[in-house]
Amino acid sequence: MSGEDQQARVEADGAVGALAASGVPVRPGADRDAVGGVVPRWVAEPADADGCAAVAAAAARDGLALVPRGAGTKIGWGAPLRRCDVVLDVSALNRVDHAAGDLVVEAGAGTPVEDLADVLGASGQRLPVDPVVPGSTVGGVVATGLSGPGRMLYGPVRDLILGMTVVRADGVAASSGGRVVKNVAGYDLGKLHAGALGTLGIITSVTFRLRPVPPAAHTVSARADDPARARELVASVQRSHTAPTAIEVDRPAAGAVTVHVLLEGPKDGIRARADEVSSLLPGSSVSEDLPEGWGELPGGPGDTLLKLTSPPARLPAVLDALAEAAPDAGPLPVRGSAGSGVLFSALPSATDPVNAVRAVASLRARVEEATGGHGSLTVLDAPRPVHDAGLDPWGTVPGLPLMRSIKKNLDPDGVLSPGRFAGGI
Repeated sequence: MSGEDQQARVEADGAVGALAASGVPVRPGADRDAVGGVVPRWVAEPADADGCAAVAAAAARDGLALVPRGAGTKIGWGAPLRRCDVVLDVSALNRVDHAAGDLVVEAGAGTPVEDLADVLGASGQRLPVDPVVPGSTVGGVVATGLSGPGRMLYGPVRDLILGMTVVRADGVAASSGGRVVKNVAGYDLGKLHAGALGTLGIITSVTFRLRPVPPAAHTVSARADDPARARELVASVQRSHTAPTAIEVDRPAAGAVTVHVLLEGPKDGIRARADEVSSLLPGSSVSEDLPEGWGELPGGPGDTLLKLTSPPARLPAVLDALAEAAPDAGPLPVRGSAGSGVLFSALPSATDPVNAVRAVASLRARVEEATGGHGSLTVLDAPRPVHDAGLDPWGTVPGLPLMRSIKKNLDPDGVLSPGRFAGGI
């Protein structure tokens, strides 16, 4: 079907007349546009933030459910949508405004993180957010709240946000922080929308604080025979004065755990710091390169992706729980930050859906028990059959009534990514 035929089909549909009248290109949804297995009725492709606002306003008038999309690398994350009428493609929003002298950048939501890194790197600067999912866009990273190894030193992505512009469910643009003067409705949009999975608004641009690119970096790696020994190695580094950027653990399956310590800083002194860390990790090696798989999520396509948080001191108990979580799947891989207590794991795609649901529930209970109620397990992504088998992606969510109140305030008709977040938000 030609582009003109597609547009004619859209305009012929009375229910989407307002969308077509917005002036934004709109086409029928196709299989490649599916969100969690649900093919949208239409896909709108605005060229700028004003176009996003026009589509949102038109969708609101017709009561259409709207789902923002950048590169689509994490489009299925969260719970299944209750409905999906319009996918709003923000990939054209890729403008970058870099104020190098202020160590600040404003980037459109559709900007690929790798492209942003190239722009900043030309000025010797960087956004210290690891692209743990290749191909991610700025909007996708913020909407999922995903942070990699650098989280230990620089904090999660939400802490790097100076300002943000979003389009509300009614099509009104709102900005806060950064280069604007006035906050909107008393909310810190950066904190509010980071990790909200597009359920509170459509992110159109984000302003970040930046860091200089470190002149030098070394990675010290050591193997530990069991989780308890891995924790001892991590604790020894944390007690030192070496100021690591990240302390990561990596275990492909049961058995040995590899501890990686990333050090960054001036060339003078970096080797001495690496040698000091190496002295704390018997049998370790030192490299100027990052280890293979650095910052990447474990698992593969079709796996059930898990995120576990716990106090760093409870690392051995969490690793032990992962080794025993799924009897039919074997020990689970784990990778993540031992320094900040954020780990990732994955149930293999071959796991029976019912058994996957049981494994998640069992592991969640084990994590909560092992951490004295201070840990959690959420399911970031899962195949539709696992969801249909009764998966609870979130578990107990503190503050859920407040979240519902905020959702009702910002999206009273529940048209933004409906059902994708905790509690059916």
